[in-house]
Amino acid sequence: MEFRYLGKTGLRVSELCLGTMTLGRETSEEDSFNILNRYRDEGGNFLDTADVYTRGASEEIVGKWLQKQNRDDFVLATKVRFPMGEGPNDVGLSRKHIISGVKESLRRLKTDYIDLYQVHAWDPRTPLEETLSTLNDLVREGLVRYIGASNFKGWQLQKAIDLSRSKGWEPFVCLQPQYNLLSRATEFELIEVCINEGLGVIPWSPLRGGWLSGKFTRDMVKPPENTRIAVAEEKGYSETWDMYNNDFTWNLIDELKAVAEEVSKTPAQVAINWLLQRPGVTAPIIGARTMDQLEANLGAAGWALTEEQMDRLNKASNLFVSYPYDLAAIEQRKKGRE
Repeated sequence: MEFRYLGKTGLRVSELCLGTMTLGRETSEEDSFNILNRYRDEGGNFLDTADVYTRGASEEIVGKWLQKQNRDDFVLATKVRFPMGEGPNDVGLSRKHIISGVKESLRRLKTDYIDLYQVHAWDPRTPLEETLSTLNDLVREGLVRYIGASNFKGWQLQKAIDLSRSKGWEPFVCLQPQYNLLSRATEFELIEVCINEGLGVIPWSPLRGGWLSGKFTRDMVKPPENTRIAVAEEKGYSETWDMYNNDFTWNLIDELKAVAEEVSKTPAQVAINWLLQRPGVTAPIIGARTMDQLEANLGAAGWALTEEQMDRLNKASNLFVSYPYDLAAIEQRKKGRE
């Protein structure tokens, strides 16, 4: 596996990041250790978790595993923002909750520092100055090495960047957005901000909850049982059958499968490889409930789609856009990089 710099930092991370949301939820501790070992053996060094994943269970499993590794060999990322208790201050990006959150994450992860500490989403109730100054303090104290954001809008990300710059505080070095062939609105502003400001992009849900895995076909009337799509509505996930069961999705999947056949790869591997070749992207976050899923996702690295194949996937996944984004789309087509 190759390594890439995270944004404009000197930190090198593997081109595939291992997301650990399933650890302790669908995946047992023993199976989780096996998955982590396999990812390590393949050369992966970038692990992403969050305090809210199974109420800390994911962090605890990663922490136990790290106890038997050389800690400095790995880039460990986690997040803070969402509720971890029932108290009025057990949520958000206040100074109180962030400081409490980082201490608890350090305890569960069994480490004395976090490489990348990310705010999991925007907090409209806390002044941005309070959040960013607190994160700056954590870096100064040595508890955190770098900071990042997830699930921000374009204006929110730019505002945070500009405020940190004006105050001389530690800046965000990366963004973790949803980004995949079925979620390209991320390109409208977020990717441009990241490229212009030198932030790395570590996309989550590269397969859109399984839609880009190749498991689903247009002749289906409902998703197979025991798939994420089958339980999406029940669990409150956004990748529901009703949302994506349309001609746009099926036409894209048809093209994805055609390209996959040409390169002798799976549709999932092609979808992730497409992300690896998109401007601004550092490392897609791959998730796995089983070892088979991990093995399949690891096969997305070490090769490249041709320019012609990238172009076909770009055209099949292009979203209809209106003003002002249509002007940018016209310029992109003129430059031949849709």
